[in-house]
Amino acid sequence: MTRIIWVALAATAAATAVSGHAQDPVAAARSGGTVGERFDGYLGIVGDPGDSVRRQVAAINIKRRSLYSSLAARKGVSPQEVGLTAACTTLSRVAIGELYFTQSGGWRRRDAGQAAPVPAYCTQ
Repeated sequence: MTRIIWVALAATAAATAVSGHAQDPVAAARSGGTVGERFDGYLGIVGDPGDSVRRQVAAINIKRRSLYSSLAARKGVSPQEVGLTAACTTLSRVAIGELYFTQSGGWRRRDAGQAAPVPAYCTQ
């Protein structure tokens, strides 16, 4: 249990560290509905956010993958497990009007009054 909690905390810190700031182009693309968080701990692109945002999203995902792999190697879990754990936090931070990609496939928009799109495995 302690290992799971540690991995969750570290994965959250890793994903947050490479998510950017609220005033950057990627954050603006999230608000505009062309970039969203995915259930696997990575950012996804919806539509055409432009080449600059596309490159920034790719760079963020490369950093996340590196952090997830490093953490996974240290803790004896898979990078996918770390990404899924990080997504518990990143998805919990999806704001009203932003898009997110579900495990069952497909993009959804968080509507006003809708709970954060946290997968069931996050609460187990």
